[in-house]
Amino acid sequence: QVQLVESGGGSVQAGGSLRLSCAASGYAGSGYCMGWFRQGSNNEREGVATWDSDGSSSLGESVKDRFSISKDHAKNILYLQMNSLKPEDTGMYYCALGVVFGRRCTIHTLPDSVESWGQGTQVTVSS
Repeated sequence: QVQLVESGGGSVQAGGSLRLSCAASGYAGSGYCMGWFRQGSNNEREGVATWDSDGSSSLGESVKDRFSISKDHAKNILYLQMNSLKPEDTGMYYCALGVVFGRRCTIHTLPDSVESWGQGTQVTVSS
């Protein structure tokens, strides 16, 4: 059974940085798409970033100049480095894992293929 455990959230002032981690276990093989999604006060889920097993990644328009995604293969940890944080980045951040068949792994394709979600980690950015 796939388990995803997020950590690294917290409260920071605007302009600050945080690094989120998602420790993954319980899956084998390759071809998995992993990503970060967030849910703010409007309760709408927004795709933040994805990482594909072929090393490609995608970032949402609102974060592409400030955030980056990476994976430590040895430790099976997915990271989200968030810089220049803004109050609108506030929300619950969730890690997700799935297999996207026949399409690129992106923030638009992963939601329909998610096999497992983490419990989330809260990020609060104050102005």
